[in-house]
Amino acid sequence: MTRHELAHPPAPVGGPPRHVPRPVPRAPRRSGRRPTAFLLVTAAVLLTAVFGVYPLLDRGDAPVVRAVDQVLDQARSGSGSTGVAGGDIPDGVATLDDDLPAITNLDADLTAAVREAAADAADDGIDFWVTSGWRSPAYQQRLLDQAVRQYGSLEVARERVSTPELSEHVSGKAVDIGPTEGAYWLIQHGAEYGLCQVYSNEIWHFELLTKPGGTCPALLENAGG
Repeated sequence: MTRHELAHPPAPVGGPPRHVPRPVPRAPRRSGRRPTAFLLVTAAVLLTAVFGVYPLLDRGDAPVVRAVDQVLDQARSGSGSTGVAGGDIPDGVATLDDDLPAITNLDADLTAAVREAAADAADDGIDFWVTSGWRSPAYQQRLLDQAVRQYGSLEVARERVSTPELSEHVSGKAVDIGPTEGAYWLIQHGAEYGLCQVYSNEIWHFELLTKPGGTCPALLENAGG
């Protein structure tokens, strides 16, 4: 019996014809492939996060290495983060003792001034909270995008939320204070610590703009200048 006959045996005599299944054609391979750089970047980031073996990546592929380095730098600094890692404060209330990026990434001199002011405000029976501090560029951009959707235009949104390039929150040199009585207390006493209200439409936003006991600069109309 030939190989062909073994592959296709005859139907039994007197019985119904034997059904011989046809070979199922293989699905064609997809020709589109993800860029090599993307796969290497993804793999390197995962390997770094899980095993710490990124240094084993071939450093000769300079463009890929630079791309990976950029991703890792953003991850380390939190610049591409939103949420708590990007500076969000859960429930909108924090103290300077909270271990949150919004607090720990603040400028050291600003933190010291706010801490001193908070202690004196407490002595006066005034609640004193940090409602926003350091923000990552990504988180600042997210806030600006939300403001654009809320107010209908970038121009109006900019009166309330600055851009990542201009915001002192991103540099860690601005802090928002609450509740309202705490903000008003700091408006009245802030210059004693070098802390100044910056925008006339934001009673909560303070920056270190003078020496303790000095004079604060004139208020800006809004965050848009």
